Amino acid sequence: MSFVYQHLRRAPSLFSSTCRIAHSTRLVMRGLHGTNVAFGESQEARARPRVVFSGIQPTGIPHLGNLLGALLNWVKLQCDAAPEDQLIYSIVGWHALTLPQDPKALSAARRDMLAVLLAVGLDPKRSVIFHQDENLHHAELAWILNCITPMGKLRRMTTWKSRLAASRNARDDSEVDESLLNAGLFTYPVLQAADILAYRATHVPVGEDQQQHIELCRDLAEGFNRTFKGKRPLFPLPQHVITSSCRVLSLKDPSSKMSKSSPDLNSRILLTDSTSKVRSKVKGAVTDSTLGITYDPVARPGAANLLSILAACIGEEVEAVAARYADKGHGELKADVADAVEELIKGPRAEFERLRGETAYLANIAEEGAAKARELSAGTLREVRTRVGLV
Repeated sequence: MSFVYQHLRRAPSLFSSTCRIAHSTRLVMRGLHGTNVAFGESQEARARPRVVFSGIQPTGIPHLGNLLGALLNWVKLQCDAAPEDQLIYSIVGWHALTLPQDPKALSAARRDMLAVLLAVGLDPKRSVIFHQDENLHHAELAWILNCITPMGKLRRMTTWKSRLAASRNARDDSEVDESLLNAGLFTYPVLQAADILAYRATHVPVGEDQQQHIELCRDLAEGFNRTFKGKRPLFPLPQHVITSSCRVLSLKDPSSKMSKSSPDLNSRILLTDSTSKVRSKVKGAVTDSTLGITYDPVARPGAANLLSILAACIGEEVEAVAARYADKGHGELKADVADAVEELIKGPRAEFERLRGETAYLANIAEEGAAKARELSAGTLREVRTRVGLV
């Protein structure tokens, strides 16, 4: 019996209960109510209820990187949150429009993403789950924030180049320039700030590539509070939740992240991939000809990527996993990675396939979530209008 099966047999199923990844606190991140170091909080601040906000674009079926890098973080937050904490998760359709979209495909992707969020374990009775574009408060606040955002701050944002490069499957940011930039993509960090500040969120779990945007959000919140004073500051300064999630790289080009936009379908593992597809894609992953397995992301990026994936799936430190393969070959490693990935996704894959056909149920969940979101943000927008003079 391979060691990966031994570990999976000892651990509860990832998706067997409401807290669907409770088998490993190391799998994604320290819990929301874990150590103070993770959040940089004082005991006094830690005692206050938290408002957690995060969003995901409806741009196709999630791949393994999306699961390990974002979605399972959200489930972990839901599991670890105190009863008084507010959890808000949004499918950000307006952000998707910053790059060209096929309308019919986008409409289907919106429904599919809602089904995905439910399939991986988010509970609409515990978390607010909604479509961003069904709460107009986001757009209204974005415009007001745009009017106090210096152009210089937006020009220092670099992620638009990364998004354009990814959409065009470019090797790096140097292959794109401002001739390809539209106003929506240029200002989307302000809309992202509005997404967060509409709910006066205190914590935002996002990837490292978005940390620059959280800093802008904090700057805009502070600027608004300073410019439009009231009895107390309106917006808290949201904190970036630091996660320890796995950065999943392309199976065919481990110098770049796993991406939906890559023309090579075998470069990524999708939530909907069958068992045989998972095994085939992992078997064809790029490695090297060096004997034995070591964790060396620089010299051996392909093997390191597989080790990282395996470690994330079974909830162990990657160095400990690598040590077990020191005298083994890539074939055995790939077989164990395929087993672990299949164990990770088989539950939500089946649940997603069941849910995506229940359009009436999904529409009802979306409607209820949007109503809750609008109720939460209405007070913020009333106060914003009052402070800026739109009353």
